[in-house]
Amino acid sequence: MIKIFLRRIQLFFSGSSTIKKFIPGIAWFFILLILLCIPGRDLPDSGDWLQKIFFDKWIHAGLFGLLAFLFMAPVFATEMSDKYKWLYVIAVALLCSLWGLTTEFIQHYLVSGRSFDLFDWFADTTGAILAIFASRYFLIGLPVTPK
Repeated sequence: MIKIFLRRIQLFFSGSSTIKKFIPGIAWFFILLILLCIPGRDLPDSGDWLQKIFFDKWIHAGLFGLLAFLFMAPVFATEMSDKYKWLYVIAVALLCSLWGLTTEFIQHYLVSGRSFDLFDWFADTTGAILAIFASRYFLIGLPVTPK
């Protein structure tokens, strides 16, 4: 099942126009913004055991890891040299980390019931870095789309 899903991702990123390849990442960017701007009073109360395992940090890492992965994936289906692919991937990870920091300031200053949490930003950055490894594992060998 996972192989079928990954194959569909490969086909999507290898056969579509340049802008279309980035639509999943752009859509996830805005979904993420909406999710992170939910007022604190509207968030469900996490149980004691969820706080003990830092569940919210795992969520942050997953959200930002997916964001980074969706912006990294289109580049692996291009004829770009490996050097430039990896520079792009690192730039995406850095930009996702910066976006995580920006959302913490948005939460602190613009969203009621939310605050700046440095560890949330650390989790966001961790997710973006893990996306580098995920892209290396899942996306190496994508069919290349000729220019």
